[in-house]
Formats: sequence, C-alpha cells, structure tokens
Amino acid sequence: MGSFRLGGMTLGSLFKKPETLLYPLETKEPPRGLKGHIVNDAELCILCGICQRVCPAGALTVDKAARTWAIDPFRCVQCASCVAACPKHCLAMEPQATAVSPERFDVVVEVPEHA
Repeated sequence: MGSFRLGGMTLGSLFKKPETLLYPLETKEPPRGLKGHIVNDAELCILCGICQRVCPAGALTVDKAARTWAIDPFRCVQCASCVAACPKHCLAMEPQATAVSPERFDVVVEVPEHA
C-alpha cells in the first residue's frame, strides 16, 4: 500500500510545477502583510526623535547636530512603532526584506535643511 502512495506522488510530481526556485535568478513574491524594512522620506523628516524614543529595540538613532537619521536593520524587530508614532508620516514599511549580509551595517539618511 505504501509503494502505491509513493508511486502516485512520484508520477504526480512529473506533471506539476517544481516546488523550488532557482534563487538568484527567480524570487518569490513577498507574502501579504510582510513588514519588511523601514524607509525614511528625508524631505519630510524634521528630526524630532520620537521614532527613536518609541523603538523597543533601540535600532534608530537621530542626530540633530549632524542632521542624520540612522537605523540598524539587524536590530529592528519590524514592529512599526516608529511608523505609527511619526508626526510627519515620513517613515514607511516596505515589503522587501533586508538583504543578507556577512557584516553589520547601519542605513544612514542625511536630512536636508528645511526652508
């Protein structure tokens, strides 16, 4: 009985689309609801620092003197607290996941002066 089931699975897989992908050449669509990573629209940012205060992982750094906003993507837990707390709505969650990297890095955004 087991060999009939195994034979059915084998014959069935000959006529179906393969379950695996050729990863570097093909990628899957991100699932709905995937939070991904945070992006900052620097034109709208006022460097208020609210996002840094509400981040439970301490992944954000706001430096008013240097006019920079930075995030450590490997510390971020994708909770979107910073997105909800931003008064200017300059933060957003993009559905692409953070790229794999052998070394840690920070994403630094330079915020221009507002006129």
